[in-house]
Amino acid sequence: MRRSQRRHRTVTAYWNDDTLVVLIPARMTREEEKHWVAEMERRLLRSGGRKTAPPKASDAALLARCAVLGAKYLDGKALPASVRWVPPMRTRWASCTPVDATIRVSDRLQRVPQWVLDYVLVHELAHLREPGHDAAFWALVNRYPKTERAIGYLEGLSAAAGWGISEED
Repeated sequence: MRRSQRRHRTVTAYWNDDTLVVLIPARMTREEEKHWVAEMERRLLRSGGRKTAPPKASDAALLARCAVLGAKYLDGKALPASVRWVPPMRTRWASCTPVDATIRVSDRLQRVPQWVLDYVLVHELAHLREPGHDAAFWALVNRYPKTERAIGYLEGLSAAAGWGISEED
């Protein structure tokens, strides 16, 4: 729920990952607030349910997100020199070149939920510390709490689309 002094009559709502965000005028009563939260949730669910996140903005936004995730899950010791969206990769979701600290992310991931993209970024950031897929690498990746869930999401997405992308790649 977000109240706005600038909003006078309209009520707007949208999904932010798994959270319903409702924007209302600041002058509304608590009773009106309850009504509009329920009404906007009903409308959004009727119009197609929880949609995936909108396309992510830019390479700069990816780099900024990596800085946040690296600090939170990798002790700030995995800082890429660059992160960029690339045309769809045939066999991977993303790739990392530890030598020059660059990360490339398939633009197929621009419409996945943020927590799935976060997993992919943590996975690639972990390669900056551990190049292979050994136990030390997975110990770093598993610091991200939604690792298993994200892997399942990506496997399902790949299978449904017939892309043949697997976690081993």
